[in-house]
Formats: sequence, structure tokens, C-alpha cells
Amino acid sequence: MGAEVVEALKDVTLDIEKNEYVALMGPSGSGKSTLMNLLGCLDSPTRGEYWLNGTEVSTMDDGDLAEVRNKEIGFVFQTFNLMPRLSALENVALPLVYAGVGREERLEKARKTLESVGLGDRVTHKPNELSGGQRQRVAVARALVNDPAIILADEPTGNLDTRTSYEIMGLFEQIHKAGNTVIIVTHEQDIAMHAHRIVRLRDGLIESDLPNENFVRMENVVMRAE
Repeated sequence: MGAEVVEALKDVTLDIEKNEYVALMGPSGSGKSTLMNLLGCLDSPTRGEYWLNGTEVSTMDDGDLAEVRNKEIGFVFQTFNLMPRLSALENVALPLVYAGVGREERLEKARKTLESVGLGDRVTHKPNELSGGQRQRVAVARALVNDPAIILADEPTGNLDTRTSYEIMGLFEQIHKAGNTVIIVTHEQDIAMHAHRIVRLRDGLIESDLPNENFVRMENVVMRAE
């Protein structure tokens, strides 16, 4: 930033095992967004290494990183990031387009993934015809459709009411139980409590990294189309 050098992260060492459910927490400016961008292969570190499923990705160029993102990581964003002119089905199928999957196969897989998040009857609806909770379910389905190793969610309930947030967190628990690694970035304590491990950042450093002994269990969560 001009003559000023800002170290967003400082000597961060972090291991996340397969099928963990981790929350990254911290106030604004703590470095959690930078860490999320590194974990999601959106940015490369200035120094140090990042290994993902046995491959060092920190030295890859943009093209290779894009391929890793599409194969290994499913993203869920606070603002949903859906294409407004596409149906729910077409939005979910987008990652498969980039993966080179044929039209018939990708639409069938997208349909099944929408059904798995409780939206089998909303496949033809466009985003403006869906509630906030339904749009986030579409975004979750899009993140899942490529069978990624990691689901990376950035403030996934930030634009949702309390009841809908509860349902979305129940959906993440089901995803975790199915074998996915789930990483949630949040500044909300009640959302972080759904994770099994909480990593807290402050001023670019890991302040604490502890198991969450009191994680919230989501029992009998009902999939609803609203």
C-alpha cells in the first residue's frame, strides 16, 4: 500500500485433515479473508508453502490454480454469486461446464445435487424467484456438484435470517457427515460453534487453534423448499 508494507498473515502454520469441520474466526483485519483466499487457491503466498492433497499448489501459475479450484474446492459465498439469467439447474451445472462434462450428464448431475439439498422442485426457477435460503441452497449445490475435497464457505449465513441460517448450518453438517472437509469463515460466534474445531486469528497471527468441545449438533434438520 504505497510505501507501507502490510503483512496480512505472519508465519501462519496450519494443518487441516481430511473430513475436518473447521471454523476460521477473527475480527476485520485479522487475516482470515487472506487465509481463506490462500486455502481456496485464489491467492498465492508471498513466501512459505501450501500443500493440498499431497500437491504443492503455492508455486502454481493462475491456469493451474484455476484447475485445482475447479476440481478440489467448492465455494459458498455470503452473497450467493449466482448468475441471474440462469435457472437453478444451470447455475449448479456451471462448474461441470468448465470441467468439460457433456450437457446431458451435467444437467442430470446438477438435478440430483439440487435434490440432495431439498430443491428438486425448484430446478427451473431463476435466482430472483427464490428466497435467500433457497438461493444459498443453490450455491451449496453448485459447490458440491464437482465432488470437491473441500467445501469453503465465506460467511455463508451473513444474508440470512436466524431460522434459515439454522437450516443452512444443518445442511453443512450433513455435508460433513457425508465425508467432505468443511471450512467456514465467520466472525459470528454462534455460527462457529457448529464447527468441531475453531481457529482464531488476530493481527495476521493464529491466536488459538482448539477443538470445539461444545459444537452444536443439528439433529433431525428438515430440508424445506420454503
